[in-house]
Amino acid sequence: MFRLNLKIAWRNLWKNKGYTLINILGLSIGMASCILIFIFIRFQLSFDEGYKNADRIYRVVTDWKYKAFDDFSAGVPIPFTAAARNEIAGIEKIGAIAKWGDVVHVKDNMGREILKSHEDLYFAEPDFFEVINIKWKYSKASEALKSPNSVTLSEAMAIKYFGSIQNAIGKSITVGAKIHLSVTGVFQDMPQNSSFPIKIVIAYQNLFNYYTSRNCWDCINSSLSSYVLLKKGLNKSDLDGAMARFNKKYYEDKKIEGNQVNRLQALKEIHFDERYDNFANSTIAKGQIYGLAIIGLFLICTACINFINLNTAQAVNRSKEVGVRKVMGGKRKQLIIQFLTETVVLVLISLLIACIISELAIPAMQNIFKNQISFSLFGHPVIFLFMLLLVVFVGFLAGFYPAMIISGFNPALAIKNKVALNNNSLSLRKILVIVQFTITVILIITTIVIVNQMDYLQQKPLGFNSVAVVMVGVPSQDKHNIFKERVLKIPGVQLLSYCQSPPLSQDINSTNFTFNGTKNKDFEVRTCKADENYFKLFNLKIIAGKVFMKSDTANGYVVNETFLKKVGIMNPEDALGKMINATGINIPIVGVVKDYNDKSLKEEISGLAISAGRNQYWQAAIKLEGKQLLSSMNQIEALWNSTFPDNIYHAEFVDDRIKGYYESEHIMGVLFKVFACVIIFISFIGLFGLISFVAMQRTREVAIRKVLGASTLQLVKMLNGSFLLMVFIANMVAWPMAYLFVSKWLSGFAYRIDISLWPFAMAMFISMLITLITVSFRSYKAANANTIDALKYE
Repeated sequence: MFRLNLKIAWRNLWKNKGYTLINILGLSIGMASCILIFIFIRFQLSFDEGYKNADRIYRVVTDWKYKAFDDFSAGVPIPFTAAARNEIAGIEKIGAIAKWGDVVHVKDNMGREILKSHEDLYFAEPDFFEVINIKWKYSKASEALKSPNSVTLSEAMAIKYFGSIQNAIGKSITVGAKIHLSVTGVFQDMPQNSSFPIKIVIAYQNLFNYYTSRNCWDCINSSLSSYVLLKKGLNKSDLDGAMARFNKKYYEDKKIEGNQVNRLQALKEIHFDERYDNFANSTIAKGQIYGLAIIGLFLICTACINFINLNTAQAVNRSKEVGVRKVMGGKRKQLIIQFLTETVVLVLISLLIACIISELAIPAMQNIFKNQISFSLFGHPVIFLFMLLLVVFVGFLAGFYPAMIISGFNPALAIKNKVALNNNSLSLRKILVIVQFTITVILIITTIVIVNQMDYLQQKPLGFNSVAVVMVGVPSQDKHNIFKERVLKIPGVQLLSYCQSPPLSQDINSTNFTFNGTKNKDFEVRTCKADENYFKLFNLKIIAGKVFMKSDTANGYVVNETFLKKVGIMNPEDALGKMINATGINIPIVGVVKDYNDKSLKEEISGLAISAGRNQYWQAAIKLEGKQLLSSMNQIEALWNSTFPDNIYHAEFVDDRIKGYYESEHIMGVLFKVFACVIIFISFIGLFGLISFVAMQRTREVAIRKVLGASTLQLVKMLNGSFLLMVFIANMVAWPMAYLFVSKWLSGFAYRIDISLWPFAMAMFISMLITLITVSFRSYKAANANTIDALKYE
């Protein structure tokens, strides 16, 4: 019986090749899009999975609550881990880990350097590896990291540095200029979907070569983290009391500013909480994942609606077949199975084509994410399960209703070919078309708004000039002067300034402070170290006072307008001479700079204080002439390598860094464009198929109207009218839904475009225009058909 159903299904699909092609095209593109979206979502949701006791692993984070704002950090004070290990009941294991970047030198047995690279270094207690269970290829954490000056490598790094795991053990590497470390262990490479991209892990004792504040409870750096494993049977709420007592003892009783507290964050939340960073520098809001999942659902529903509409529209043509089979004893159940078999065959063919499309699209998908994510169509068994469920879902959703309609025909009327679809089914088909175009219009509006917002971010004046400014890392303060003198002699170099960071940067140093003798409790001031040339190079406008004098240490602050507003000073001139104490020393305000955006446009401008501080200049900002960029950059790199031979050259244009802050929004914009185009394509090929069938069904009516004097234009208008009305209704339904979505998305930006009428009007224009072109093309062909051929049919 199954074989017979399959044969009949194939014959019917082949008989209606045009509609079969439209259905396969719509379903395959929709299914391919769903598969790609699923692969991406599965990768994101798989972050930090697979660790032993993952449900009991937590990261300790630090929160502040000021009167004016809340602040968050993934870091903890250095003394936290040791104190918590002894004082917080319910913790089975706790381990600290810290991140730092430095140059690694690898030498051969003769002492000759064979490899030099800048790497992220991690300093970890052995207990960290008891919390985050990582497989070891050689040794184990409790042995390998117990002694100072010991280092463990990932398998990939061991092979990179020494050729094999066996060769690595016992060898040494040099970090920086003089820290010699012995390789004592090798661990398994961390997967790409991990918040711990560790490759080089050094004994925790060596951390204090970089950090000296061992006992400071209000010194927080997000690169210093602590992870805990709770005792069996306990969860985070069971430790609330112990954490509250701990926070009171070390923060409240010590009068630490900002209502500072530590709390536990579940391991599974790390990748999805954008308030805190992580070692992988990779977070994604769950809202974005849900948004993509909804788009995937929209895509497949749109393809299914095409199928339902075309199949119910074609139902009349199969009435004789249904009538004969019923007269011959066929039961409705058997007919339903027959028509569902046809649908499943079509879906399976579409799935095969979808797999091919997905495989071809994966390189482009990886390119969008700059190869930071690896996609594979067959990389995980759950993808096969998803494909199976997709076939079942689409087969049932697209096939069940048409099967019920067709199998329910009256056999007597069916044999006489007098079956007509009732008004309810016609109404349902119209509703489905409206739903389909509602989805399309929502995506068009959303895409337009996202693109406009991204254009706004790129074009908005930031309050400083970043054109042709390159940031170059500078490791050694004692060579600053000679490097600067030589750089300024290079043709095309206009100006150089030493600083911590460019004006707009997410590298934030903030602190509590005293203003003119009064302790401020409303906010923390963001501090930035830069020399006196910083303001001229970035074209920052001084609106009161002057720039601080040339100095190696802070002798005056230049503050911004936002700082003055927050401390209640309206006239910039009144701020001059006022004292700020943020470092234990009273330093006067000598100038006021006009506000500029110091963070991404998702956030408000900070209260900012800029001062000199030679020992904290990590970068050189170099202003170049646009016509000599390439030549100047090559000469700067050559000079840098000769001046700092033990380090690794790194340079980045300020404009490129700023664009990087909106990378996730850019990616979302690209995905919305792609999927909006896909949905538009699916919708309109379905519309073309539907109008083709309607035109064929009304061939005799069109011919009669033509004989009675109707013009071609009148006939086209008659056939077009109902479709244009449905698209108009779809726009009216889509507008409020799209408005709610884009309002929610835009609320994530401190600086954003206003939602105007034109994206909605543009979406209506696009949908109506494409509908008009699609429907008119087929309608015109039907209106110009030979009337004699139509009327002599019977």
